[in-house]
Amino acid sequence: MWPLGHVAIAYLCYTLSTRLRYDLPPGHLAVLALVFASQFPDLLDKPLAWYLGILPTGRTLGHSLLFLVPLSIAGYLLARRYARGEYAIAFAIGALSHTIVDAVPILWDPDETGAHLLWPITPVDAYESGAPSVLGLLVDSMSDPYFLSEFVFAAVALAVWRDDGYPGLEPIRGLLERVRPTPDSS
Repeated sequence: MWPLGHVAIAYLCYTLSTRLRYDLPPGHLAVLALVFASQFPDLLDKPLAWYLGILPTGRTLGHSLLFLVPLSIAGYLLARRYARGEYAIAFAIGALSHTIVDAVPILWDPDETGAHLLWPITPVDAYESGAPSVLGLLVDSMSDPYFLSEFVFAAVALAVWRDDGYPGLEPIRGLLERVRPTPDSS
């Protein structure tokens, strides 16, 4: 799955979580943690595998439940000490939804594997001819219905995000207002 699909599914999972727990839309800073976390497994694994050659593939350490579950628990325990437990919950939902959604194609594609879920206990096949290119992966994805479904999830998530009041935008807007030059500052 591509970044757009990951953030869309993570947002839908998280807003459902906050609605069920608090009957409220998500908070601004928690959504920013969620957006980062929805990309975290790829931000960790892809550079370490594709550019540095430290990991065997782009779905290993950051995609492993053996890494993400303890990280999420530790993050929650630490964040709770500072009354920021909701940020850790958002992170956990974002990161865990990412790795689970990446395993979904095993339901219909016999060539897919969910080995990354329990890496390094379950081995993953290293790249045979080097790391893939982003452009090559994108071209290969174009005819895949799973890829196209990401746009449906994104449209639904965008509608829900709008109904939730665009959580996450306010801190960014405030930051931009602080760094934007004013007419007097020339």
